[in-house]
Amino acid sequence: MYFPRNLMIAAALAASLAAAPAAVQAAPKGEILYDTYGVPHIYGKDEASVFYGFGYATAQNHGDVVVKLYGQARGRAAEYWGPAEVESDKWVIANGIYERAKAWYAQEPASFRANLDAFAAGMNAYAKAHPEKLDPAVRQVFPITGVDVMAHGHRLMNYVYVAPQARTMGGNADAGSNAWAVMPRKSASGNTLLLANPHLPWAPSQLTYFEADLNGPGIKMYGATQVGLPVLRFAFNDRMGFTNTVNGVLGATNYELKLADGGYLLDGKVRAFETKAASLKVKQPDGTLRTEPLELRSSVHGPVFTRADGKTVAVRVAGLDRPGGLRQYWDMGKSKSFADYQAIMKRLQVPSFNIVYGDREGHVQYLYNGILPKHADGDVAKWGGLVAGDTSATLWTDTHSYEDLPKVIDPPSGYVQNTNDPPWVSTWPQAIQAKDYPAYMANKGPMSLRAQQSSHLMADPAKITFDDFVVRKLTNHVLMTDRVLDELLAAAAQSADPEILEAAAVLKAWDRTVDADAKGALLFEAWARKFAGPTYNNDANYRVRWDPAKPIDTPVGLKDPTQAVAMLKAAAQEAKASYGSIDRPFGEVSRFALGKVDLPGNGGFGNTGVFHVMTWSPLKDGKRTPVHGETWVSMVEFSTPIKALGLMSYGNSTQPGSLHRSDQLEHLSKKTYRTLWTTRAEVEKHLESKVPF
Repeated sequence: MYFPRNLMIAAALAASLAAAPAAVQAAPKGEILYDTYGVPHIYGKDEASVFYGFGYATAQNHGDVVVKLYGQARGRAAEYWGPAEVESDKWVIANGIYERAKAWYAQEPASFRANLDAFAAGMNAYAKAHPEKLDPAVRQVFPITGVDVMAHGHRLMNYVYVAPQARTMGGNADAGSNAWAVMPRKSASGNTLLLANPHLPWAPSQLTYFEADLNGPGIKMYGATQVGLPVLRFAFNDRMGFTNTVNGVLGATNYELKLADGGYLLDGKVRAFETKAASLKVKQPDGTLRTEPLELRSSVHGPVFTRADGKTVAVRVAGLDRPGGLRQYWDMGKSKSFADYQAIMKRLQVPSFNIVYGDREGHVQYLYNGILPKHADGDVAKWGGLVAGDTSATLWTDTHSYEDLPKVIDPPSGYVQNTNDPPWVSTWPQAIQAKDYPAYMANKGPMSLRAQQSSHLMADPAKITFDDFVVRKLTNHVLMTDRVLDELLAAAAQSADPEILEAAAVLKAWDRTVDADAKGALLFEAWARKFAGPTYNNDANYRVRWDPAKPIDTPVGLKDPTQAVAMLKAAAQEAKASYGSIDRPFGEVSRFALGKVDLPGNGGFGNTGVFHVMTWSPLKDGKRTPVHGETWVSMVEFSTPIKALGLMSYGNSTQPGSLHRSDQLEHLSKKTYRTLWTTRAEVEKHLESKVPF
């Protein structure tokens, strides 16, 4: 009998799920209420039920993306999807990610293993009930197990954030976020305020965010996380909340090895590599599998790799003895007091990220969190690059404790903030100083213009209302203009060149924002690239460069006004060529476009001092679209009841055909936010569907 291929795959999937262990198939009781933005509100009778519902919702909203990530975390992606995945598999296998995940899973308490299993079971249940909703290419990964969930979390945290493959192999890896927490003394209402505002790529990936609401006995967590994680990394409830920003803690070291006699040099002696035979399977175009042998090498430092430039490097990652990062996030969300929360944070199981906290009782905290190796000397430049691997003097063996890490708790200023900058100006006036910490802890500076904008938005007002909190979050003012534009206009006024005078007139009339109707924003952006470099962060052309004594008010001025005016003429010519005119409205070119939705965009490059961040693609067919920037946003006032507004910029589902892939772009375009429905009564007023389990 003939079966269409999709039906055959679906039948195979059903068979594999039916054959899965009973523990994976167990379905605790509960229900998922989907609201009209596709946000799952999960209600379970116990912890495992909540995890089960979250796993089911994950498969429904992001199944194709997440299941592929799980296949990659197994180190079997090339077996499933072919040669394009070979390098990914080699990285996973060489670093022992899946094998370590098995060990980590076994080390978790039985209760948390049950939670991981339940999350996996929820995904399996969705796949069994709706195989046609999943891409046939990912169905072969089922059934999912608790080890798969652990492996994905391990790969993301330790080998995407802390030790990204690109960095070891000679590339780059960057991300960003904003965070604020305001104490009652600075809040007009006397209530704590908290902003969560991560910025990551818009293309569906392991960095895509998923909004959810988790409810059970003693459990109330609303927020977001990266797809595939079984816990919320950005969460709040009626009492407290926390958020993360990327901090670049140097939790991994890349050692350059000197080769000799088939081995490597260490302290003047040749050491043999430890070797291990392994293999991976690679799917061929005809569907057959080719086995590719691997020889895994390691030194005393860690796994060894050969880069494209011919250098041999070994990567050493801190925290590989700490399996509890996912559980720590879960327990942070269940904490009952600030003291309880701090005790959980002292576990130091989460390997990276600034973490900002606020609660109803009025406490706020900024923590430069991470598992950071101890070194005898050196700075970020030394330990962030290739480190000499031929001497044991560079081989670290210990890490810093929670007590060693920079942190600010309940400062006199009444607030903490972070925008991925070093920790030293996490509040203003400064509460901690770089001189009191090892130079390798974090760079001393310079402080980005986005961070300076963030500091002024929080420090300048005596009191902040919740409405003002929202308005300040949405500011599209370009701080860089405050530092240079008046001097540029004055210098341009001395010119007789009509092109320069025309450009100056446009910039003088411009409102200095990157709002959709702003005329002059595109011209200034073109000038700023010439003045401050392609990433807008080079201060060499300022009259006063960044000064650690004036960290939120420098750099400033034009070092060479004549050169700056010449740059303005070149920028005007570039703008005319690119956009057709030098005063084209910003939102005509910059578009929030996904699927059938195409709306005027706003927001700009953070290094120009824009807090409402949007990183735009190169121009194509006369327009550009977001590649990175505003993703998940939540703003909470811990009043009674709480106030909560937010947005998932690109929508809460990546599944093909979902109504929730681009349904929030109108809010983004209009600079408005949704009310976050945090109670069951509110959810039932905005109910799209209900899934019992």
